[in-house]
Amino acid sequence: MFHETRSRAENALNKFREPSKFLRAWVEAPLTTGAVAPSGPVLAQRMAEFVPVESNNPVLELGPGTGPVTKAILEAGISKDRLTCLEYSTDFCEHLSDKFEGLNVVQGDAYNMRPSLEHIAPNSLCAVVSSLPLVSRPMEFRLKCIRDAFALMRPGAPFIQFSYSFASPVTLKSKLFSWSKTGWIVKNIPPARVWIFRKPF
Repeated sequence: MFHETRSRAENALNKFREPSKFLRAWVEAPLTTGAVAPSGPVLAQRMAEFVPVESNNPVLELGPGTGPVTKAILEAGISKDRLTCLEYSTDFCEHLSDKFEGLNVVQGDAYNMRPSLEHIAPNSLCAVVSSLPLVSRPMEFRLKCIRDAFALMRPGAPFIQFSYSFASPVTLKSKLFSWSKTGWIVKNIPPARVWIFRKPF
């Protein structure tokens, strides 16, 4: 009985640790963290739905933070050896490595991703899943990020990005991609939607 009570207490504490870690990171670096809380499970699962599980090709996650979307990607059926997580914060990198033992976590800048991702062959990724705060950066930075990701992606592969904004996080006038979006995910706090930008064939 004591061990069961202790286990429940530890689980309850863990539910508060990740949001507080995320909030602290946002206070210290709002431009790189972007949100005051990690993505909720419903949003994370919705993003993971667009990852082609049936493919054998690798997947890249940008800005995983404390790992809610990482968890959803793995639970959707992507094996750890297929997933690379690129994270700017060294604290989050440590957290991810501890939480998902054996996961390939790379510390680096998603807005200058190529030096950090030399192990990924061009035109090989079947999906990129991004929780980056794109709207906090100038438009040329956002487009460069997608352009650099596309260089590593297979034709037709999705760049999956969530946003709290009504408008697209990147200009839809760009000829870089085709696009689609989901409806609002109101169970997330705050509500968000998922944008899918596909590399042309």
